Amino acid sequence: MTKEQMLQISGMHLAPYIEVATMLIGKSRRAGGNMFRHQIDTLGILIDYAYIDAVLLKASIVHDILEDVPNFNHNILLSVDADSKDVYELVKEVSRRNGESKPEFLIRILESGSHNAKILKVADRISNMISLGFVNNLDFVERYINETEQYVLPIANQVSQYMVTELVDLIKSRRNYLEGFYKYLESTQETDASGSI
Repeated sequence: MTKEQMLQISGMHLAPYIEVATMLIGKSRRAGGNMFRHQIDTLGILIDYAYIDAVLLKASIVHDILEDVPNFNHNILLSVDADSKDVYELVKEVSRRNGESKPEFLIRILESGSHNAKILKVADRISNMISLGFVNNLDFVERYINETEQYVLPIANQVSQYMVTELVDLIKSRRNYLEGFYKYLESTQETDASGSI
């Protein structure tokens, strides 16, 4: 990251968005961890990839608030600062609409999402894929890996080859994790069947 980029980040007022995101503290995630930390992880991933757009970074801090805080008053988000309207629009764009299936949502982002929505969705998925190692539901893990490969990898291809590389590595490592876990389960079933201890 250049000195100029570091100065840009240091001049951003992210704390008010972090305060809004505290509404997500304690809300668990299917992929592991909790929703508040996931927002901060997503912010960190964007900074790691040198994305310093203020609206993008602010939206990353609250990107799940509309989906995961029941009856969230969107006026809270609209009144944070001068970027609030754009942040709110980006958060809406990366939130699933009523009745929208997960594939429909991801296809919408792929085909008609703004550049920032695509970047944010990929950073969000990288965070989710990292957390997958802590999920015990193997069917969910397998579906999530396949969904990432089918829908999110093409989005990453439109925004960053570096993010593509990370996603490909995550897909491979999570498949290896699954394969190892399935082998372990098979071996314990064989042990149980033979009566060995």
